[in-house]
Amino acid sequence: MNYTYTETQRERAILVGIITDDVTEAEVHENLDELERLADTAGAIVAGRITQNRPYAEPSTYIGKGKLEELSRLKDFQNAELVIFDEELLPRQIKNLENILKCKVLDRTGLILDIFASNAKTAESKTQVEMAQLEYL
Repeated sequence: MNYTYTETQRERAILVGIITDDVTEAEVHENLDELERLADTAGAIVAGRITQNRPYAEPSTYIGKGKLEELSRLKDFQNAELVIFDEELLPRQIKNLENILKCKVLDRTGLILDIFASNAKTAESKTQVEMAQLEYL
């Protein structure tokens, strides 16, 4: 993402967070506000948000089946090309979500690494970002 965006060129994104026994609703909304600012920095337009109350993250898709169907409908309705999750996802969760949603899926860490990659100018900084991305993967 190394170019200037016009409104029609920017990716539309949906943000996702879960409210658990360890994370309150207020904290999730605060985290999603921050995630929206990160998405904007990366060049995306936030077209919607979804939260779910769960005691724990679903091992295969992070959110439950019903909420995943709701997310898919919202993504389609908003013509979003990207879904960004507030928490770090497992590689299998990302793969499962991309297969179901038919779009790119990022977590907070992946989004931050994308921002760093788009702002890296020197060979050294590009190498450092690439190493961080490989370690993350």
